[in-house]
Amino acid sequence: MSAAPGVLPPPARRPRPARGYASGKEDYLRRLRKVEGQVRGLQKMIDADAWCPDVVIQVASATRALQEVAVGLLNDHLAHCVTGAMASSAEEGDARLAEVAATIRQVIRL
Repeated sequence: MSAAPGVLPPPARRPRPARGYASGKEDYLRRLRKVEGQVRGLQKMIDADAWCPDVVIQVASATRALQEVAVGLLNDHLAHCVTGAMASSAEEGDARLAEVAATIRQVIRL
């Protein structure tokens, strides 16, 4: 069956590229669900008028957990994507390194 005149067929589905974190995806999801629970706990603490220093300590704990996820993802990106790009070509490797540097720059500006 052909498409109606003037109607483009749907684009071909491309397979999703394997991400550097693919082998640890379940671990990342588990960690993020834990952080999600921490944030819900923070909401309950605020709702219950918890003592400010206790809330701040829990915020710091959730922040550290998210930072650990970010560091892990960046490490996986370096180990998988950047090294693969370096093996492909110097230009591709340089582009991936510049991408990592830009990501770090953005994170440091927190």
